[in-house]
Amino acid sequence: MCTAGTGYPWEKRGAGDGNRVWARPGRPRRVERVGGRTPMSATNEAPAPRATAPIAAAPSAPGSGGTTVNDLELPVFDYTEPGLAGEVYHQRLAEVRQQGWLARSPLTYVVLDRESGEFFLRARQTAFPGREIAEIFGVTGGRLWEQIDANILNATGERHRRLRALIGPAFTPRAADRWRPAMRGFLDGLWWDLGDGGPPGGCEFVAAFAKPYPSLTIAAVLGAPPQDAPRLHEWSGWVQKQFDIRALASEPARIERAVGELYGYVETLLERRRRDPSDDLISTLLAAEDEDGRLTHDDCVNLVANVVAGGIDTTQAQLSHAMRLFAAHPGQWAALAGDPGLVPAAVEEVLRFEPITPFTARICTDAIEHRGVLFPAGTIVAICAERANRDAGAGDEFDITRDSGGRLLTFGAGPHFCLGSNLARAELEEALTFLAPRMTGLRPAGEARLGGLEGIYGIDSLPLAWTPR
Repeated sequence: MCTAGTGYPWEKRGAGDGNRVWARPGRPRRVERVGGRTPMSATNEAPAPRATAPIAAAPSAPGSGGTTVNDLELPVFDYTEPGLAGEVYHQRLAEVRQQGWLARSPLTYVVLDRESGEFFLRARQTAFPGREIAEIFGVTGGRLWEQIDANILNATGERHRRLRALIGPAFTPRAADRWRPAMRGFLDGLWWDLGDGGPPGGCEFVAAFAKPYPSLTIAAVLGAPPQDAPRLHEWSGWVQKQFDIRALASEPARIERAVGELYGYVETLLERRRRDPSDDLISTLLAAEDEDGRLTHDDCVNLVANVVAGGIDTTQAQLSHAMRLFAAHPGQWAALAGDPGLVPAAVEEVLRFEPITPFTARICTDAIEHRGVLFPAGTIVAICAERANRDAGAGDEFDITRDSGGRLLTFGAGPHFCLGSNLARAELEEALTFLAPRMTGLRPAGEARLGGLEGIYGIDSLPLAWTPR
């Protein structure tokens, strides 16, 4: 699975003269007329919520064909608010969505409906602001900057198309299906370890299954030894924090160290596979590197690092949320246990109902007009997959027996649609198929400890209980 940052804090400079002056370190300043208001904060403090007027009622910006987004009176959604998770988070978003398709947040404008979300994800005038986020926090060199700069999320144009064409065949539905037997073996081993050979009746699910399972799967896909899975998991978690603005601000050295360790490991693994090729992703990439130079060595290293970073922590979070939802809906869990044919629909409903990347950031590289609203170049929008997925008519109830209502934005859309989506779906399907008949009477055994919304929306702890068979 893939991820993307939620926001982008511009640095505010200049006097309160009716102009807003934003700048990135080392880049020219940009002045934007906003009618004397400061609708977005450069800190983590959101403006106080206020009564909102319909979007169409705002005045038009001079010289444009529509209303400038900065001039709109918008509801406020602060996704950095402490404790904003679970049902509180869903209710808050639902309230904001009732007021329109667009909201203001501390760092971005939040796009709340599916049609508009797809527009910004597919628009040629938008890009992922990974480099800009890094620069704001002083990351302008070193291994972390190199990883961010080379990340396929930040690639555009011909380079992006070339990299996706080279790695894409390893993540087709058929390619993902190849790893299903290995997934079943990993699940069986984890189940055996949990009960020490006997029938277990409860566990802390994140530690017992959600952490090790995707790590073992990615190790197999790459051709890494299974005993390296715990290290891959640790590196994935830390490297993913480059998308968490709080972590990037407070722990850049730790993220940098993890990136350096991961890259060193990848170089060693590449050399091992060069000497001893096998039927795995790294051997396939090395063949492309050696065959005709379509893939450089640096490309190969970066793609493998991207797979580790994007393919472990994400699936861990989505599987954890799946089990949290089923523990809260025992009737649907029982239906799943009784009819394995429901598993694909159950996975789609989990992805629809609780996307673990609820906000995906895009920066407008040029001015864009959408639905009569002008978004100047440099504007950051956060596409809200949580509301977009519920905007399709499926609603706010968790139900594995109905149609998801159309395309989901959980994996994004457009040129950067998540390459790992098929592998993630296969992992989730195999996990639910394995666990449903074994965890009879699934129920919470304590309160789940939910993570924040700034990066990956995960679960730190999920105590579960069931009736041993």
